[in-house]
Order: sequence, then C-alpha cells, then structure tokens
Amino acid sequence: MKKETTSWGGVAEWYSGYLKDSDSYQAKVILPNLMRMLGLTAPDQVLDLACGEGFFAREFAKTGAKVLGADIAPELIKKAKAAGDLVIYKEAAAHKLAFAKNNEFTTVACVLALQNMEDIKAVFKEVRRVLTKDGRFVLVLNHPAFRVLKRSSWGFDEKENVQYRRIDGYLSQAKITVDMHPSKKTSKQTISYHRSLQDFAKALSGEGFAITRLEEWTSHKVSGKGPRQKAEDTARKEIPLFMALEVRPLL
Repeated sequence: MKKETTSWGGVAEWYSGYLKDSDSYQAKVILPNLMRMLGLTAPDQVLDLACGEGFFAREFAKTGAKVLGADIAPELIKKAKAAGDLVIYKEAAAHKLAFAKNNEFTTVACVLALQNMEDIKAVFKEVRRVLTKDGRFVLVLNHPAFRVLKRSSWGFDEKENVQYRRIDGYLSQAKITVDMHPSKKTSKQTISYHRSLQDFAKALSGEGFAITRLEEWTSHKVSGKGPRQKAEDTARKEIPLFMALEVRPLL
C-alpha cells in the first residue's frame, strides 16, 4: 500500500529554522492568542493535529496538560522528538489517527495546517471520533478571505494615501503549488488548498460540529518611518492575517 506523504516533509529544515525567529507570526501573534483562547489546564487531554516539529505542542505541555502531537511527515516528527520529552509524538495522517481511541481528547488543535490537507471532511470526521462529547476543536488558518494564495495582494492608493488589500478570487476552491524559495532555481514546493468560509462551515456542519467562537488576528509588525508608515500600520490593524475557529460537537 502506498504510504501517504506531505509536501512539508521536504522543507522540515527551513521550517524549523523559521520557528526559531522570536519575531515570527507564530511566536508573536498566534501563540499568545491561541494560549489565551485555549486556557489549558492539567486535566486537559490535548491532540496537536499536524504538529510539525512540535512548536505549539511543547507550549501546550507547559500548562500541565497531557499533550500528544501527530504529523504525517517523519522528518518533522523526528525533529519534534529531538526537541524534548514533554510531548508524545505519533507519525500519522490527520484523517487516519489509528493510535487514538474514541472520545480520547478534550481538545484538538490544528494550527496553520488544515490549508495543506486535501480531504478536510475526512479530517473533521476523524477529529469528531477522537474528541470527547463536550470537547473542542480549535483551528487556526491563514485568513481565507484576505490571504488567497496567488489571488490576493497589497496595493497602495497614492491619491488617497491608503494601503488596501486586493482580492482577485475568493469563492472558487483551488489547489496551489507554492515555491518556498522562489528566488532559487531548485526551490522546494508545498501544496496548499484554498477554501472559502462557507466551505469550512459546511464541511464542519456536515461532520456534526457547530462553530462556537471565531477570532481574527492581525499582524504585530510596524513599518519604519516614511511617507507610507501610517497607512501601512493602519492596514495591518484593519485587515487580519489569521482566523481562529473553535467548534464543538453537536449533542
């Protein structure tokens, strides 16, 4: 039987290096907001789905919660295990969590990974299986309405002195190949899938979930001094980069 793979295994070294940047979006925007949103405590049983090299899983474990991280990429799981023993790690696809029992986890988190998964309905079905009946599933995404790969960009209106977000497509689903280092001739590539908000809502509802909370998170970065500084900083605080959803099983 053909082994399932992910395009992210090939960029494991680059991704691990990126996460060491203390000024990354993961460190300065996603982590503090996610920890506030989750409010984890020792009794929680947490699954970090598509955990990568364990950046978030390790932070979850510091709360005293019991944490298990799962990822399909052996390269990333190897790095996660080498980073410490606070978390148990399993190599597994998000839609085939054979190691997990029914109703095992009080919290499932999936951070910036669902957009790299092809069959989200199968993923949601499996999450529903492993989640307790009163548990929660928290997803963090690149904002699907404002960060549409190859169909969105920043623009600047010189007359009005306004920075704006241009969206050239949104409702149509798309499979996108991304060059991780476009300036290099032999750039590694990853695969992402664009879906609209209604695509996520319909898929979640179809697998028995209700959206109970939605948050939108903006950039922490600021522009250097210059004629566009105010406009750029205003746009950063008006147009969110990330969206977080909390969903719970319908009783």
